[in-house]
Amino acid sequence: MLIAQISDMHVKPPGELLYKRIDTAGFLERAVAHVMALDPRPDVVLATGDLVDGGKPEEYALLRRLLSPLPMPVYLIPGNHDARDALRAVFPDHAYLPKTGFLQYTVEGLPVRLVALDTLMPGKGYGVLCAERLDWLEARLGESDRTTILFMHHPPFECGVDAFDGIRLNEGSERLAEIVRRHPQVERVMCGHVHRPVQVRWAGTMASIAPSTAHQATLDLHEKAPMSLMMEPPGVALHVWKPSAGLVTHLSYIGTYKGPEPFRTLQ
Repeated sequence: MLIAQISDMHVKPPGELLYKRIDTAGFLERAVAHVMALDPRPDVVLATGDLVDGGKPEEYALLRRLLSPLPMPVYLIPGNHDARDALRAVFPDHAYLPKTGFLQYTVEGLPVRLVALDTLMPGKGYGVLCAERLDWLEARLGESDRTTILFMHHPPFECGVDAFDGIRLNEGSERLAEIVRRHPQVERVMCGHVHRPVQVRWAGTMASIAPSTAHQATLDLHEKAPMSLMMEPPGVALHVWKPSAGLVTHLSYIGTYKGPEPFRTLQ
């Protein structure tokens, strides 16, 4: 099974640029074309939040149009820039999305089980998993011991970039870690939010962050470094599931690059 994870698309209304200079819609269009051209083609796409920039209906309408070429199932979760009701309204055919309340759900019938978590706290940059959301997760994990992937927007761990560590999953991370430790079927926790590829051992499993399909965060590991961005190559995280190997993750850079060419034997 091959899972493509796209994240932090920050789609603006038609004709608008992010920070008046970043064409996030154009970047997403290229990301979708990149996923379509992959061989083998992914079985599913996970879009891990900050789907749009302002939570506006017109942004979600453009997002829907940009994602429409993808023939495989696309599973959406909100980030801190999203709005639950506007997202639901524009994607009514995404039957996995709950009609009310938090946008948490499971995806069954695949080689691995997918469990989506909603970390959105409206009006805040940081993430929250309240008792209701965590009770729901604990119940879902208690239903099956099948290999499971959790996906969410805000990472529950520190990544070393202070500006993002201050707005990570600030509420509920300790109980989430306790729940994950009690359920060894959790193979991976996949996140977005940081606009950088990151991996860490966490709560007895692996956790990872996918890069943005548009701009990346500056890799500045100094204490109290200000938040800034870099126009480094955008990317897609590709997660390969094989029972013999587990879940293996690759970073696929979006763009046109020379190759492939055969390696030459050094003399």
